[in-house]
Amino acid sequence: MKIAIGSDHAGFLLKASLWEFLRAQGHEVLDLGAPDDRPSDYPDFAEAVSQTILDRRADRGILICGSGVGASVAANKLPGIRAGLCHDTYSAHQGVEHDDMNVLVLGGRVIGPKLAEELVRAFLGASFDRESRHQARLDKIKTLEARYGRP
Repeated sequence: MKIAIGSDHAGFLLKASLWEFLRAQGHEVLDLGAPDDRPSDYPDFAEAVSQTILDRRADRGILICGSGVGASVAANKLPGIRAGLCHDTYSAHQGVEHDDMNVLVLGGRVIGPKLAEELVRAFLGASFDRESRHQARLDKIKTLEARYGRP
């Protein structure tokens, strides 16, 4: 699977660890920054990862900032992006299965590398189940995007 990954300075160390983990699992990884731990802004990386998903240059994305909240908010501004902040494995796979989540967001100052690896495994191992009730909810989300000028 092709994965786009990005972080601000607060998520840089966790991103570097996950980059190695993903490559070892056989994934193609697009590192969209930050290049180091100097201060940077999470909206820039949220946009880069999200646009890569929307352009179909990657299958899924992973974003990391200090808490994960800011990156999640920023990524969800792009129509077609369904970013979920997850710090437990149930949410990481259920977000894909029920909500067609395409970006996993993590808090680099909240969780450590081993839990992050478990979350990434759960996220990448899941697929949208297309059950009618879940598809209907996803369609409603798309309708909201279109209604408010974000088709």
